[in-house]
Amino acid sequence: MDERLTTIKGIGPGREKQLHKLGITNVTSLLTYFPRSYEDRRTIYRIGELKSGMTGGVMGNVIAVQEKRPRPRLSILEVVIADGTGPLKIVLFNQGYKKNFYKKGQRLYAYGKAEFQYGSMQMNTPQIENLGDGGEPDRGIVPIYALADGVSQFVVRSSVRNWFAANHALPEILPAEVREAHQYMTRYDAFKMMHFPESSERYEEARHQLAYEELFVMQSGLALLRNKEQCHKGPKMGPNGDLMAQCIEILPFSLTGDQQRALEDIRIDMEDERPMQRLLQGDVGSGKTVVATLSLLKAIENGYQGALMAPTEILAAQHYEGIADVCGNLGITIELLTGSTTKKEKERIYEGLADGSINMIIGTHALIQEDVNFYNLGLVIIDEQHRFGVEQRARLQQKGTYPHVLIMTATPIPRTMTLSVYGDLAVSLIKEMPPGRKPVKTYAVDSSYKERLRTFFGKEMAEGRQVYVVCPLVEESEKLDLQAAEELYLELKEYFYKAYEVGLVHGRMKPSEKDEVMNAFHRGEISLLVSTTVIEVGVNVPNATIMCIEGAERFGLSQLHQLRGRVGRGSHQSYCILVSDSKNDVSQERLNGFELAEQDLLLRGSGQLFGLAQSGLPDLRVANIIKDIEILVQARKDVLEFASQYGMEKLESVMKEELEKRFGEKFLRILYN
Repeated sequence: MDERLTTIKGIGPGREKQLHKLGITNVTSLLTYFPRSYEDRRTIYRIGELKSGMTGGVMGNVIAVQEKRPRPRLSILEVVIADGTGPLKIVLFNQGYKKNFYKKGQRLYAYGKAEFQYGSMQMNTPQIENLGDGGEPDRGIVPIYALADGVSQFVVRSSVRNWFAANHALPEILPAEVREAHQYMTRYDAFKMMHFPESSERYEEARHQLAYEELFVMQSGLALLRNKEQCHKGPKMGPNGDLMAQCIEILPFSLTGDQQRALEDIRIDMEDERPMQRLLQGDVGSGKTVVATLSLLKAIENGYQGALMAPTEILAAQHYEGIADVCGNLGITIELLTGSTTKKEKERIYEGLADGSINMIIGTHALIQEDVNFYNLGLVIIDEQHRFGVEQRARLQQKGTYPHVLIMTATPIPRTMTLSVYGDLAVSLIKEMPPGRKPVKTYAVDSSYKERLRTFFGKEMAEGRQVYVVCPLVEESEKLDLQAAEELYLELKEYFYKAYEVGLVHGRMKPSEKDEVMNAFHRGEISLLVSTTVIEVGVNVPNATIMCIEGAERFGLSQLHQLRGRVGRGSHQSYCILVSDSKNDVSQERLNGFELAEQDLLLRGSGQLFGLAQSGLPDLRVANIIKDIEILVQARKDVLEFASQYGMEKLESVMKEELEKRFGEKFLRILYN
């Protein structure tokens, strides 16, 4: 299936180049380039049969072509066709360049929605095919593909059709036993029905089958990973001891029910000889760090070392300060290791980790460098896992002999997601907020709210609260973004100049300048802080109650959650305001559905949200992790049943080739490292 496209009839070097624009590079990527929608062209209507509001296709000869320009920057091209039963006006907006495409007498096929307007029947921007002299339009249920400039539906359609005409089989992927149990059609038929369905029922059957196949492959991969991790013996720990009890005693608050339940899950896992693989999920500020700290202490009181890895230096430093603060008087050694730790310090830390005199280490990617060797690593904690790949997680685990692993995330992961992406992990949820904390209220508005927002900022600051205003910063347009942030800063400074201090912090500042501004904000000397995303993870300011995010459509979901987590850390009601003028439906849906991570998954595909491109999970072409939850659960169940009936070895031998294709070598390296 990796054959070149030029092996298909009708594809020469020119057409191959066109298909490359769509990311289609070989036969496999052509067949998996599924249509985005379909048009029912089984009937061709006479123009006289069209009724206003109906969608359908007609054929006719061109009798007039005219371009109008009612106002600057608007051109309207009108092409009138007739078939003996009446005329139809085809209207194309801002496509004046096409006026030379259409000549009187040409035979055209037009498919679209007919409307009776201005005394005649017309179609606005329909699909048009030039039929030449004796050509016939595509009949049946016709696929509509997503296109790029210079590539037509005809190019994709005829390429796929010609492949099917010359080939009559596709290799099967699912184990024969599973295929028979579900009474599936052949893979060849399923692919054909996805591109050229005979009916909507056949299309649904094919889609269901190929979605199931994708999810079965994914779940097989996760089952093999989990089996590999579960068949090793990890550090079996004893019951909770004095160190944990002392720590709980000195906490300035009592643990919430959810924190206690999560700790109990972790206790059971760590006292088992199979290495723990657990996901701890809770909103920013829900108290995951306390659970992490107590888990690390459990490892230490059992004679092991503990490590916590965070994605950024700021977050690692924040964890370090918080944990050192709580554990300062417990007589254990805690160190921080990041890229900016000095060479001399690094050497001292490497030595302490290797001889066991350092009990707990908190750091960034610096923890997985070759020079880092542990005396006896018993627990690995990874914060915001989606910022690391599976391979990095594996590299830290390999620093010990099958240590227990706890992964923490603040990005809300629907149950569907945990089942699919983290199929190799058990899950603990922290939903309760610590006492006194109120959930942050979230609103999406456009820039017409500018005045109202400023009044609102003023009202909160008058009550002694503080405000964050964040501007997006993206490398390609860094200069423009920085300019926008500086302009907004000057505007707000001028607006509030008599009453409140306004500060600015951005990535181009020297670290010392940045720290100075952040500390002034922390001390309350600055009331409103304008910033680029450098505060995504940063100082803990319980007095900040507003997080206003400009250009919110340009942020990823996990960034939005991190930013929202900067407020709501005190006892006052806090607000997160997303400002966006994007009229793009996808952006709008994402911002309105910000509360629902599920929305984001639907829109971006599961692959991108968790940075899975780097972690070896394939992007799904057919299955939709949320809409197809039933299929996902079924596929998972079938994988586990197949493994228990025929053994993991058989599952591995049947699925290995496909796993390598979809998950890549990286995944296999992790599986067989």
